[in-house]
Amino acid sequence: MQAKIFFPAAAIIALLLIALSLVWPQGLGTRSLPPFGHAIEMPDYYRMVRERDERRQHEAEQKAAQARADAAASAAAASASAQAAALK
Repeated sequence: MQAKIFFPAAAIIALLLIALSLVWPQGLGTRSLPPFGHAIEMPDYYRMVRERDERRQHEAEQKAAQARADAAASAAAASASAQAAALK
């Protein structure tokens, strides 16, 4: 094979392979570009862990909100009893 044909063909093949590597799916990373991409389906274990972490975070937020409400209610009750004692 002549060098005039081989080297340009090798360069074109190398560029095509590099372009293909840029759009090929990479595990659980981001989606590939449109002609090659598809929706990522996470394994059940990872979905379970993500849902568990979201649930725990939501429960912690609810507990914190309840604690703030309880503190505000006890502060209001304390100030009301202090006012009642001052009026006696």
